[in-house]
Amino acid sequence: MAKVELWLIGKTNFKYLDEGIAIYQKRLQHYLKFEMKVIPDIKNTKNLAQHQIKNKEGQKLLEKFNIEDFVILLDESGKSYSSLEFATFIEKKIQLSYKKIVFVIGGAYGFDEAVYKRANGKLSLSNMTFSHQMIRLLFVEQLYRAMTILNNEPYHHR
Repeated sequence: MAKVELWLIGKTNFKYLDEGIAIYQKRLQHYLKFEMKVIPDIKNTKNLAQHQIKNKEGQKLLEKFNIEDFVILLDESGKSYSSLEFATFIEKKIQLSYKKIVFVIGGAYGFDEAVYKRANGKLSLSNMTFSHQMIRLLFVEQLYRAMTILNNEPYHHR
């Protein structure tokens, strides 16, 4: 079975988000190998333009991806799914021969073009825009929900 990872640019700045993330991260361990990885923020960004920050973050990400990783960017222009459709999507990806499925939440300005080119897909959790901090909690909850749907457990009400 594939390992699922969530990569984040920078630490979560709010304790309430960390607490919520920890709840779902612990629950997910029952269903799959799941890990979160924090890619450190770029230092000394005051004099950098947004595209320069995205480029530097992108370089850090690209250095860490393995060739065999299946990379999905959480991006507002990505494909949207209902919770049931997302569960099916996850099930299919886990069953394929990928060693690792990597979901990536970019920094405040999104992703560099080189990261878009490397990615295997894009996922949008909503038509609304959320902070890159908040989306972390929303994603781990949806991943947990998908796992309970796949296991016919009562968390998701149909």
